[in-house]
Amino acid sequence: MVHRLLARGVNWVGDSIMTLPALRELRRVFPDARLTLMARPWVADLFADTPLADDLLLYDSREESFLSGVAKLRARRFDAAILFQNAFESAALAFAARIPRRIGFATEARRWLLTEAVPITPATRRKHQIYYYLDLVAQLEARLTGTTQVNYEALDYRLPVAPSAVAALDAKLPNLGQSARPVAVVPGAVNSRAKQWAPTSFTDLLDRLADHADLELFLVGAPDERPLCESIRQAMRRPARATVLAGALSLRESVAFLSRCAAVISNDTGPAYIAAALDRPLVTIFGPTDPDQISPFSPTARIVRKLVPCAPCLLKECPIDHRCLAGVTPETVYQAACRALGFTKALPT
Repeated sequence: MVHRLLARGVNWVGDSIMTLPALRELRRVFPDARLTLMARPWVADLFADTPLADDLLLYDSREESFLSGVAKLRARRFDAAILFQNAFESAALAFAARIPRRIGFATEARRWLLTEAVPITPATRRKHQIYYYLDLVAQLEARLTGTTQVNYEALDYRLPVAPSAVAALDAKLPNLGQSARPVAVVPGAVNSRAKQWAPTSFTDLLDRLADHADLELFLVGAPDERPLCESIRQAMRRPARATVLAGALSLRESVAFLSRCAAVISNDTGPAYIAAALDRPLVTIFGPTDPDQISPFSPTARIVRKLVPCAPCLLKECPIDHRCLAGVTPETVYQAACRALGFTKALPT
């Protein structure tokens, strides 16, 4: 009997959003267990306002020692751990903490650290990442009960917005959306420069959107992306038409902010996945990654990309001329944004 269950979360915001359906299914499989989610500090607030975990356990291997992580796990006396993270370290922590049942995909040469090493089938590798995490729960349930009731057809991928986060946002942006429709533009990509559409292209796009008087434009990103956002805004024909919010909002406030946006236009990075989980109209600009395997999951999400022979390469630095993103024109993204916003006709440029 599992009374205390650990779920080891993944590292990045977008990937964390992809685990939401799997976490909901895990709740169904273990309805009576106390579920603790072990998460990186920078993604933990995604889950703070959801019923998916009873509590959060923060761990940052960049700031804490391995033994510190082991001590945290041993103190909780978990009966079982399911590892959504594929890294060797996540299995090593659970092993060193002597958690009796350790379930995860057999990756990173960690099979011997797991009590139940789930093989990754070729079919699983070809699936969208949201189904990859679901497969782990489905295979676990099948081992426990002989069958699985994981629902692959009607995924609950949505992210709730806490009233307290909305109140905090309203305190910072009291006039948001009162006179114009907010549009979020996300020009950064925290963990990959190869995913970043050119700043000049974002400036061009913003100039086109600025001609729509009913839109209120915001540049959104992490604190260290503020200089990028400021440079894009300053290069606009009318810089006053855009506001830089990079670094101004917490993750919880950012979720509340994106939930209020009429549309979100983004590189393939965390805020795009949050917007999709909020069912906001979304345009995501894709370059080196494969949208068939990982992309914002929502019927309101649109993808813009340029098909080139070298993509998807999955590289974080382009070794040639960045042709996958250089081939995406501001006009193409603008037209997609207009459709997302429900404009029947784009303005002439």
